Amino acid sequence: MHYLDEGPRNGEAVVMLHGNPTWSFHFRRVVLALRDQMRCIVPDHIGMGLSDKPGTYSYRLDKRIADVATLVDHLGLKRVHLILHDWGGAIGFGFATRQPDRIGRIVAMNTAAFPDRNIPRSIAFCRLPLLGAILVRGGHAFVRAALVRTVTTPLPAPVRAGYLAPYDSWAHRVAVHRFVLDIPMRTSHPTFPVLQQIETHLPWLRAKPMLFGWGERDFCFTPHFLHRWQTIFPEARFQQYPDAGHYVLEDAGEKFVPQIAEFLAP
Repeated sequence: MHYLDEGPRNGEAVVMLHGNPTWSFHFRRVVLALRDQMRCIVPDHIGMGLSDKPGTYSYRLDKRIADVATLVDHLGLKRVHLILHDWGGAIGFGFATRQPDRIGRIVAMNTAAFPDRNIPRSIAFCRLPLLGAILVRGGHAFVRAALVRTVTTPLPAPVRAGYLAPYDSWAHRVAVHRFVLDIPMRTSHPTFPVLQQIETHLPWLRAKPMLFGWGERDFCFTPHFLHRWQTIFPEARFQQYPDAGHYVLEDAGEKFVPQIAEFLAP
């Protein structure tokens, strides 16, 4: 597992968990804003970013949660704050509900950590047997489409190149496809009970300070998901961006990143 580790070692630490099909590059502006005041740990999930991309690996939510716990133990972090996006929400809230005493403040963006049957047709299409693999791993469709559909303001060419860089071959896109396949749309799916357990334990975290940043023009995590979070964590702070898409840090980073820094300030 590759991870970025920047900032003072004698202060508080924040762990940032990305989703699919991004990598630690997604948090570059957050790291620049925080690294002078706190330690920033930004892993690339196995199969993503600069981490190893094995052909044989679980690639299930439960293993991803265990990977984060192993990393936190490896670094000797006693207490951490979390910044979560997309699949990073399910992974991070999974970790937090298993070790709530270790968690400080939580920032979450356009994510879910509970079973839900709402899924865009385009993503469901990528789950089809054989055809899904051809599109996602062979045609590079998932990553390339994300660069357009996740933002309302076109990304500059160097930023697009940054998101594409780790996923330059069929073999290197294995986890992008496996993340899609791990969405539990049926109760028989092996990840369904894991996600259901996370949802059941989310109330354990209600005392934690939370900040949600939400791009309202997200084609995937629509306002439906935001409303569910508002019901689960009514005391949380919700910052909505009407003109931002799924990649809220790209569309509204100049507004939201300073709010994250203020929220996490020691």
